[in-house]
Amino acid sequence: MATDLTVLLGHQPGTLAAMGRALGGAGVNIDGICGVSSGGQGVIHVLVDDAPAARSALEGAGIEVSAETEVVTAGFDDRPGELGEMAGRVADAGTNIELVYVSCDGRLVLGVDDTAAATQALG
Repeated sequence: MATDLTVLLGHQPGTLAAMGRALGGAGVNIDGICGVSSGGQGVIHVLVDDAPAARSALEGAGIEVSAETEVVTAGFDDRPGELGEMAGRVADAGTNIELVYVSCDGRLVLGVDDTAAATQALG
């Protein structure tokens, strides 16, 4: 299963660069990323395949990792309605979606409250 790290960054120039450098310097690849500015800070979600190494590199650089979440990833067709169909299957399985973005290789990334049910629904 893939892991999403929630990273909190200061809202000033260079903080995203520092995050990228910390991960790159540790040999950790970013498999997916999304972020927004909220409440005076950057909230970044980073999909990684080596969460312990990523967490260590970030915390070693003084960058806060506020959460680590096992996520579900699934391939999808790039067409109108695909997200609705996929999210509907997850909902029909009684699972709530708490996080969504697309990975660098075009997979849908879902943070959900029941990874087993979501995985089965999307399988």
